[in-house]
Amino acid sequence: MEKIKIITDSTSDLPGDIIEKYDIEVLPLLVTFGEETYKDGVDINLKQLLNKMDEYDEFPRTAQVNPQRFLECYKRYIKEGYKIVSIHLSSKMSGTYQSACIAKEMLDTDQIVVIDSLNVTSGLGLLVIKSATLKEEGFNIEKIEEKIKKTIPHVKSVLIFESLDNLVKGGRLSKTAGIIGNILDIKLILNVEQGEMVVLDKVRGSKKAIRHILDSLDTIGIKKDETPILLHIDDEDILEVLSENMVHKNMDFIKCEVGCVVGVHSGPRACGIFFIEDY
Repeated sequence: MEKIKIITDSTSDLPGDIIEKYDIEVLPLLVTFGEETYKDGVDINLKQLLNKMDEYDEFPRTAQVNPQRFLECYKRYIKEGYKIVSIHLSSKMSGTYQSACIAKEMLDTDQIVVIDSLNVTSGLGLLVIKSATLKEEGFNIEKIEEKIKKTIPHVKSVLIFESLDNLVKGGRLSKTAGIIGNILDIKLILNVEQGEMVVLDKVRGSKKAIRHILDSLDTIGIKKDETPILLHIDDEDILEVLSENMVHKNMDFIKCEVGCVVGVHSGPRACGIFFIEDY
């Protein structure tokens, strides 16, 4: 069996036990407040991030993993005899995927496959977990790449945000959508489609938003043996309701907290579910 290393970036927002279980290498993106730069999940955690965002008037900056950091990482594992599956957040949201491609080109090797997940946070996380399980089942890197690329269009998400201000400030959502979402207690239900954040629907109030998420799971359906991820950031109320409903339906799920780079753009009090649809 090939020695294969799964590499991703910190926007996959995977919990520590999953990273440890599958021995996944996670390269951190960067968050900058003024002159201070932090590695996502290494130098700063989510609680510290939210506190700093309250203290600073200036919106923090986020930065991709650069080619040099990928190059160093790839060299280390290839030297140890590994082949590499490197899967990263959407190329439409960050230059991290391009950095990985540049590093691979510099090494001029067929021992690495680089995949654009066309997703972020737990959508990317689901694909990373699937890559790791395929590795454990004995598939080679080419077959893992093929199966992941077939799965990417079937990654679905239904997300609720308390405020859309940060998504607009960070350029992840249009100003028009942000204005609509912040008036009259209108909740926008968002999804990641073809690598970008899009608005699925508009509802009034959290209860209707939660019902929309649960109805979407029933309507679309979750693929058998593909565990969904319940994602949250500082929103215990919605998280509790969604958790109770999923437990009541005897659904297995992974609970994840948003990481710092994603947290910059989502802002506090957001929650939702990422899953692979039944296809």
